[in-house]
Amino acid sequence: MIKIEHLKKEYADVTPLKDVNVEIHDGDVISVIGPSGTGKSTLLRCINLLEPPTEGHIWIDGEDITDRKCNVPLVRRKMGMVFQSFNLFGHLTVIENIMLSPRDLLGMSRQEAYDTGMRLLRTVGLAEKALNYPDELSGGQKQRIAIARTLAMNPDIILLDEPTSALDPTMVGEVQAVIRELAKTGKTMMIVTHEMNFARAISNRVFYMDEGGIYEDGTPDQIFDHPQGDNTRRFVRRLKVLELNIRSRDYDFLGMASQIEAYCNKNQIPPKIAGQIRLAFEETVEQLLMPALETPRIQAVVEYSEATGNAEWTIRYSGSQLNVKVSDNDLALSVLGGITQTLDYTWNESDELPNQLRMKIRNKQAG
Repeated sequence: MIKIEHLKKEYADVTPLKDVNVEIHDGDVISVIGPSGTGKSTLLRCINLLEPPTEGHIWIDGEDITDRKCNVPLVRRKMGMVFQSFNLFGHLTVIENIMLSPRDLLGMSRQEAYDTGMRLLRTVGLAEKALNYPDELSGGQKQRIAIARTLAMNPDIILLDEPTSALDPTMVGEVQAVIRELAKTGKTMMIVTHEMNFARAISNRVFYMDEGGIYEDGTPDQIFDHPQGDNTRRFVRRLKVLELNIRSRDYDFLGMASQIEAYCNKNQIPPKIAGQIRLAFEETVEQLLMPALETPRIQAVVEYSEATGNAEWTIRYSGSQLNVKVSDNDLALSVLGGITQTLDYTWNESDELPNQLRMKIRNKQAG
């Protein structure tokens, strides 16, 4: 139904979409996830042509909607969009809000639009609010009305841009329940969301967006349980990352120690684990690697999981095969043994940095 090729969206100071290529099939329910600023909402707005793409093409049912000859208003009738901020008309009642577009754009009679509106209000559980005004409703109720208004146009494609982000946490569930039921109707849906459990439960596909495009596309099980890309893995597992690179014996040890301390403070890592993170870096780099590497090139990446409280170092380094686990520096190995749960070495001759040491910090907070 939707085919996107080399989509780019560029603003004066940022390019959120650099090269998006994807096909979306009839009946797909797709959750779009990723860090802030990675173009999730921009992608939806480009599909609906609320934002004109800078480059690239979008086909809807075989028609290139980026072509200047395209009848954009006609194409938009196939799509409904639900925004974060409801966008209901305050001077109209709930039922009048829902009846407006079907009458103006589809030419429905007043009675037909009313009957359709009431049916949809019953679907979202708010028939009793038909004669209320928007300012008399809760945030969750307003969003359910906004969904009913979108459905009144009978769109083939429904785009939802963070439909629960503006809601009080107590109201999120009622909107999610409506969207879950909507997902069973066979309509094609794209939902930008930061609710990972919701995304997993509702979707048959998940787009993880990063680095200017769809970084990874897969089933919920693949994205959340077996992500292929490092960025995906770090995002879905709520990992906070710090990368340090050493290219000289005269590297700024104190500066890097300060970076590690700032990283631990920023991510509110418990003091005991923070101390172990610092100590693991110092013992590995200063005591085991620097004395053994003639021309040191070291990449050290620490990941801390907000979800589990676990931290892990991955340290890759240059040179011939060098397993520091068999070093004669017994004191450094003893220190590492006391602060790590696992200490694994691997060698991959084809890599630029062929030696790799992975250390999972012992989580004393969890006992």
